[in-house]
Amino acid sequence: MRMKKVIIFGLLGLIVIGGFYTKKKYYDPKRRLENAHREVKNLVDNNSLKNGDIIFQTSLSRQSKAIQLATKSKYSHCGLIFKLDSGIYKWYVMEAVQPVKWTPLEKWIGRGENGKYVIKRVYTDPMLPDQLLEELKTEGEKFLGKNYDLTFEWSDDKIYCSELIWKVYKRVIGLDVGELQKLKDFDLSNSTVKKIMKERYGNKIPMDETVISPISIFDSELVKTVKSNE
Repeated sequence: MRMKKVIIFGLLGLIVIGGFYTKKKYYDPKRRLENAHREVKNLVDNNSLKNGDIIFQTSLSRQSKAIQLATKSKYSHCGLIFKLDSGIYKWYVMEAVQPVKWTPLEKWIGRGENGKYVIKRVYTDPMLPDQLLEELKTEGEKFLGKNYDLTFEWSDDKIYCSELIWKVYKRVIGLDVGELQKLKDFDLSNSTVKKIMKERYGNKIPMDETVISPISIFDSELVKTVKSNE
């Protein structure tokens, strides 16, 4: 009986230790960046990237869960991919965080949940010329340095991730990449969502505010998946 207990406790110890090292491996920033670097290398080697591509992930930010619940989607963050001439990295993501900025693609991927991502591309007939895609970058750069919009207002004073993407494509090409909605169209019933809403709006929630969500862009008929590691 004594030997049996020793074996059981020993097995439990191995499970705990194994779980600890798995968790450590998963959360190790260096390892996450290394994995993301390999992902980007494969993308480049396979010529899978193009200016203006839209990349999606599940963010690890505080508001991510609320966005997922309200929009009924696992995707809570997105950005625009462009190739830049400067810096040690070649491919960057233009993203609306705090503030709107350029982020190296490998760092962007490594920052998301499990390093998972989906890259989509706007398809038109004929396909958008390179010069027009460059104009997307120029238009997007007008937002660099602006504060992140925590209250999701439809103005240019502050801006959030999917709003940046939608406005850039609309203003340069005239395309509605994703269906605009009102705040009241989302599921605001979950306690996690209610808590965030209360913090940001108090008792005056602007239900008729125009909003564009990551999943609306993701599900747009104008975009197709070109690469995913999910």
